[in-house]
Amino acid sequence: MNGASYFSRDYRTARDRFRAGALARGFRLETHPVAPDHDWTIDVAIGGDEDPARLVVISSGLHGVEGFLGSAIQAAVLEGDLGAWRLPTGSGLVLMHALDPFGFDQLRRWDAANIDLNRNFLLEGQAYQGSSPIYREIDSLINPRRPPGRVDLFSLASIPLLLRHGKAQLRRAIAGGQYDYPLGIFFGGQGPSATRLLLEKEMPRWIGPAEQIIHLDVHTGLGPRASLELLLEDSVTPDRVRWITDHFPDQKVEWWGDGSAYSTLGGLGTWCQMTFSDRNYDFLCAEFGTEKASRVLAALRVENQAHHWGRPDSASTRQARQRVVEAFAPSDPLWRSSTLAQGLQLVRRAFAVCFETAVLA
Repeated sequence: MNGASYFSRDYRTARDRFRAGALARGFRLETHPVAPDHDWTIDVAIGGDEDPARLVVISSGLHGVEGFLGSAIQAAVLEGDLGAWRLPTGSGLVLMHALDPFGFDQLRRWDAANIDLNRNFLLEGQAYQGSSPIYREIDSLINPRRPPGRVDLFSLASIPLLLRHGKAQLRRAIAGGQYDYPLGIFFGGQGPSATRLLLEKEMPRWIGPAEQIIHLDVHTGLGPRASLELLLEDSVTPDRVRWITDHFPDQKVEWWGDGSAYSTLGGLGTWCQMTFSDRNYDFLCAEFGTEKASRVLAALRVENQAHHWGRPDSASTRQARQRVVEAFAPSDPLWRSSTLAQGLQLVRRAFAVCFETAVLA
């Protein structure tokens, strides 16, 4: 089967495919609604031993519209594109589908409360408040309170900002997360999100007694087109960085804050590692590149503008949504085939490292 064929056309098609694949595989399937009045669910498929010692976790759609690739990788795993693989005794596999089902369905990177979920998992003692002085300075530019117009001068208007603050500092200020502008991009929330509350309740049961966990969280939109980088949050110790680099020798590994990555607050990875700090919990953000960062930011800006201030049925709103899809799940068959292949190779490697045995025929 062509790799691009694993991509679904929309959230509900992807969810149906995930559920069917999980049941066909004999996995235990759970469905968790996240909104009482809407059909948005986080679906979880669990395979292997009920009390595994070793566990691979693959999550998709933490950033809504980024779920197209992660869901495709999960579909390929469930439908057997890895070959006649099996889970060894004492091992398990947990697939978490569409951690932001609203964003996946509505083609947004944020959830129904406009929250960037990967800025929402603050640790004890961290407050849901604050923002960079630079973000406050440029709020009106990156979060305009009006419908999108025919001409967007954002790229031109950002030139003085780049000259004054520099690319790296500006990127950290915007994308690092903020808690003061509820209608703004990269808003981390003013309290725990529905997704966070669900994971707090259910993840201890899904992880069970496992002592060795490798968690692949699939993202898109950062880095060179069709590239794959493993991004490690800055909470990861140097020893674990070396361990990951040694065990994933074919992958480019970066600590958050280095290279194309940037440091953030409220990341899911740090929260997972702190929650399960008595285990070897290695959280790998698998980031697949799409377009230049400036184009991705411009797409997020205009979509957020259209969502809050435009008409849902207007041509400009439809164009803004499609622009976001192309920024995070390009329709190009070559991009889709390449990223799917790289994703499956990463899954193979995670299986081999975590389970310490060949699980593929």
